[in-house]
Amino acid sequence: MAYRDDLMVQQQVGSVWQHMVGVICLNQTYRKQVKQLLPRLFRRYPTPEKFLRGHRSAQERMLQPLGMWRRRTQTLRRMSQDFLTWDGRDARDLHGIGRYGSDSYRIFYLGERPEPLDKELRNHLGLPPICK
Repeated sequence: MAYRDDLMVQQQVGSVWQHMVGVICLNQTYRKQVKQLLPRLFRRYPTPEKFLRGHRSAQERMLQPLGMWRRRTQTLRRMSQDFLTWDGRDARDLHGIGRYGSDSYRIFYLGERPEPLDKELRNHLGLPPICK
């Protein structure tokens, strides 16, 4: 099956770390806000090393439009620290990455076909929606 590249995070990332940043930024916020923020964030902090060397206060100001900016900054910093020693197997080993992040990593980076719960990931894979 040919994958469609229409998922918002996939349109804006250049690495696995950036993908995970996008996943954390999407948590409990609107896609439009994240779509506007990610290019600026990745210009300033393109790698986990640069993000960890960055000033927390500057990162908090940058993330403020997404809400929960202090917590989000802390989560991104912990995930970035974990990323530096991560074995690349299970994305849930990274701080702040749950089912959606794990499923999207498996799809886009490992070439697997999990059974995601997220409607956008299911649509991307051509799977029917989950009826509630």
